[in-house]
Amino acid sequence: MSDFPTDRIRNFSIIAHVDHGKSTLADRLMETTGAIESGSNTQYLDKLQVERERGITVKAQTVSLVYKHEGKNYLLNLIDTPGHVDFCYEVSRSLAACQGAILLVDASQGIQAQTVANFYLAFEQNLEVVPVINKIDMPSAEPERVAKEMQQAFDVDPDNCLLASAKTGVGVEEILKRVVEVVPPPKGSASAPTRLFLFDAFHDEYRGVICLVEVVDGKVSKGDKIVSASSGETYEVLEIGAMMPEPTETGQLLTGQVGYMITGMKTTRSARIGDTWHLQRHPVEPLPGFKPAKANVFAGLYPVNADDFDQLHAAMDRLTLNDSSVTVRRENSNALGSGFRCGFLGMLHMDVFRQRLEQEYGAEILLTTPTVPYIIEQEDGTIMSLENPCDFPESTKLVLVKEPIVAAMIVTPASYVGKIMELCQEKRGEMEEHSHLGSDRVMLKYKLPLSELAADFFNDLKSVSQGYASLDYEEGDYSEAPLQKLDLLINGESIDAMARIVHKERAQAIGRALCQKLRSLLDRQLFQINIQAAANNKILARETISAFRKDVTSKCYGGDVSRKRKLLEKQKEGKKKMRRMGMVNVPQEAFQDMMKIR
Repeated sequence: MSDFPTDRIRNFSIIAHVDHGKSTLADRLMETTGAIESGSNTQYLDKLQVERERGITVKAQTVSLVYKHEGKNYLLNLIDTPGHVDFCYEVSRSLAACQGAILLVDASQGIQAQTVANFYLAFEQNLEVVPVINKIDMPSAEPERVAKEMQQAFDVDPDNCLLASAKTGVGVEEILKRVVEVVPPPKGSASAPTRLFLFDAFHDEYRGVICLVEVVDGKVSKGDKIVSASSGETYEVLEIGAMMPEPTETGQLLTGQVGYMITGMKTTRSARIGDTWHLQRHPVEPLPGFKPAKANVFAGLYPVNADDFDQLHAAMDRLTLNDSSVTVRRENSNALGSGFRCGFLGMLHMDVFRQRLEQEYGAEILLTTPTVPYIIEQEDGTIMSLENPCDFPESTKLVLVKEPIVAAMIVTPASYVGKIMELCQEKRGEMEEHSHLGSDRVMLKYKLPLSELAADFFNDLKSVSQGYASLDYEEGDYSEAPLQKLDLLINGESIDAMARIVHKERAQAIGRALCQKLRSLLDRQLFQINIQAAANNKILARETISAFRKDVTSKCYGGDVSRKRKLLEKQKEGKKKMRRMGMVNVPQEAFQDMMKIR
């Protein structure tokens, strides 16, 4: 590593919208520089099974490449980032360790919502942006149109846009040359006290926590004692090296270099992302860090079989070692037993976490209806944050309820603007901006309740735009809203796992849909089953499952009518007693189907 002085180091990321070719371009860059053999693997940096199945990047990955330019070897530290809005936290912390970014745009799809969001993330951090138009080999590619869109949206000179095809390798050499020529080297000082920037960490089953760091100033070597500026904990560097692309021990990292470090740390929660580390007895000024990741969506997570709780607990502990952005706390449900209340960055993050639990640990789990954090103000002046609908207080004690609002940005072809505006209005949205990106693309900015995004907004958006619209959003403030708790009752008994917080105007429609769905899922019993949806002590909807009934009068052949009446009254009393004592078992499949109703 000593062969690369600071002026021959380039730290950069690839940023783009989902499915614009980031991971494929990373493969071609590694093949061109000889880090991997040509055609040896597709999406080499997408390590997780869920990433390969879905074709998306979930976890940012780093790799060090050696590239020869004008007779000199340069060390290029590449960070491949996710493209979905749920993982923009990964993107922001990856960019903090870089001096430049490749902005990748699909030549047929053009600028999308996450393209705009990622550009401004890089712009705010004063990174040098290298614009690249990818997939020029596709029949539907329109690079000239996309270049004009980039000029209008980002003030990028169309002549500076590189044309490439990550699939075929066209233009990859020019991208590497542009990175070396345009991206500035790190600004750190080799003679200053050692200062390390921790931008990521993951857990290895055999070696513990592996920390990814950038050496901002000075150098760090194997055997050094380092201290966390935030916690004050001291660790010894047991192993240090670079990802090339597999971990390769080098013994030291110098100023401006990016690599991995093993310190014997047991859990990733000890590795605070954005932390500054320094040598023992040599304190330094901490670098500006990150705000901790904030959970936007909450859901209950329970084992399908109650006997599997300990197995699920162990699987959760192991998976959260590699995903510290998930918040977990124990909870109990009358209907589902012991489980967990989990907080996620978004709906895709929740779905990926569930899929990883099932695939990597064989867990059979049930997720309750996702909800968002609300702020409740009560008559006695107490203010509480609410994550579980079961904790919603009685309406008589409420003063107001506030729900989180997000600033949503939608990029769409102009022909779908009308339908999208109708959808946003239906979801209680307020328009803030309507602007054009080129001749055929429109950018809409709305204020939307986060609870609507946590429902089926993304799917509805794709439906009305035939898949062409894209969505990005940022956290906003809280806003007062007429919300109430909707309970589902079976024979007067509330099912806590099916409770949800809904808007008053939609409470009756949602309650009716829930009752009808549950009626179709439950089996008939020997007694009558009443299914009710209730809010504010009022019944909003009801469905009845009639009892199986034996014809007790079949043995009567004539005679006085009072004999038949006596038998029917006796049956009626027996049904009442059975209804008082009988229990309705709601099958697990019913819970899963009920969660789909929004």
